[in-house]
Amino acid sequence: MFMIRLQQLKLNIDHTEADLRRKLLKTLRVKEDALLSYQIEKQSLDARKKPRLSYVYTVAVHLKNEKEFLKKNRNANIQAASENRYHMDVSGTEALWERPVIVGSGPAGLFCAYMLAKAGYRPLLLERGMPVEQRKKDVEKFWETQSLDPESNVQFGEGGAGTFSDGKLNTLVKDKDGRGRKVLEIFVENGAPKDILYVNKPHIGTDLLMSIVANMRKEILASGGEVLFHTRMDRILQNENGTLQELLVTDTVTGRSRHIKADICVLAIGHSARDTFAMLDEEQVKMEAKSFAVGVRIEHPQKMIDLSQYGDTTLPLPAAAYKLTASSSDGRGVYTFCMCPGGYVVNASSEQGYLAVNGMSYHDRAGENANSAVVVTVSPEDFGGSGVLAGVAFQRRLEKAAFATGGGLVPIQLFQDFCQGKITENLGEITPQIKGGYAFGNVRGIFPEEISRALEEGIKAFGRKLPGYDRKDAVLAGVESRTSSPVRILRGADMQGSIRGLYPCGEGAGYAGGITSAAMDGLKTAEAIARKYHPFDKETKVKKFFNW
Repeated sequence: MFMIRLQQLKLNIDHTEADLRRKLLKTLRVKEDALLSYQIEKQSLDARKKPRLSYVYTVAVHLKNEKEFLKKNRNANIQAASENRYHMDVSGTEALWERPVIVGSGPAGLFCAYMLAKAGYRPLLLERGMPVEQRKKDVEKFWETQSLDPESNVQFGEGGAGTFSDGKLNTLVKDKDGRGRKVLEIFVENGAPKDILYVNKPHIGTDLLMSIVANMRKEILASGGEVLFHTRMDRILQNENGTLQELLVTDTVTGRSRHIKADICVLAIGHSARDTFAMLDEEQVKMEAKSFAVGVRIEHPQKMIDLSQYGDTTLPLPAAAYKLTASSSDGRGVYTFCMCPGGYVVNASSEQGYLAVNGMSYHDRAGENANSAVVVTVSPEDFGGSGVLAGVAFQRRLEKAAFATGGGLVPIQLFQDFCQGKITENLGEITPQIKGGYAFGNVRGIFPEEISRALEEGIKAFGRKLPGYDRKDAVLAGVESRTSSPVRILRGADMQGSIRGLYPCGEGAGYAGGITSAAMDGLKTAEAIARKYHPFDKETKVKKFFNW
């Protein structure tokens, strides 16, 4: 659709919608009746002259006589444009004998199932964990009692690990095909605020994500799909030609197993499905070890971050965020990751005797502290082992040490004590905001010394960029070990893995890094299936699996 795009429209932070409309009319130099409609495409905050801050907009407008207007008024900030609308090509000609099976209901699996269901493929979505309503209860029970359910926790269950996170929706993935926009539109259709379509760094928050995920499940069911919870995939069976035939799945509540015939299996298993990685390795699915990052969560007062970023803590602005990078003396990259303004550090463990942390925010980001992961990249050369699962073993060593250091609770250490390698005895001015309980421990001792040294140097370097970041009483919690998948499940240009009919997808397969990029990969996988196979006819009956 043809339109006119205006860029660099600057307004005070307390402006109204009427102010924006007046700014459009003034910039375009047109009368009220000439402006037929407009839509905000992007809103970002300009904080270069703090505390004098402003919002900067990119807006698409429709005018009377648009082509005539552009002949006279085109410049760097007023340009003709066309809307980049997403389209899924459903042109496949091969018949499906069985329903597409999708393993995992994180963003990749959920969005893949959603698109396939809407297109008439009636997918079967398998999730080893619980529906989000029950999962919320299981996670809160774990945080209160340390009684972990290995199948229903912060990592496993409907919505995936992203459900208990800040719910950030920004991504660095290039979006020439409009997949990112489509992901945001689907979120809005299922209950997300409309402003995620244009704010510079959109986020939803764990509280809203839960209802959105449940709404998407209802849409999948209404469109002919089916969702099986507490159903774990334990084996992939292939024929002598290396083509998928069946899946062996187990009901994690009853322990009963059954076989499901499958032409297609989308592997959207998430970055923490370590038992599944081991099974795929045994089945000789081609994978490779990949780099990821490990480190700590660091907490500061949110007001300190607001003052640094805005120059004022009284402005009507959302809790401020930051992104920092540095290099250690030995050349390691140190950076902040998954920063949670006004958020909480959470015990994100999924295995008995191991402990991992993550960050989480609610939609209002109204918590007392800001937290972020501070991490160092580690590669297969750092893992101290061989084989495709060496990264998994490395993660487990760190998580086992974290569990021991905190006695099963999240171990914390003030930054001053981290630098000296001594266990903290008393907190400073910062009260930890941690879901799951915490205990003083030697967080530094969790890591090999070269990683601890890089973290220390990185935090000190960040203090030179953001005043107070390296304050003595900043609270460090460990271990942040699930930043991304430790393996990549190899796939070809047709999106299929080394077993024909297997479609590795999303963050767990090594092709995404966050909610939006994982969801986009889910769309991309659905597209590959739709190009190869045609949907079921309306009269075609498919086998239901709801009765275990």
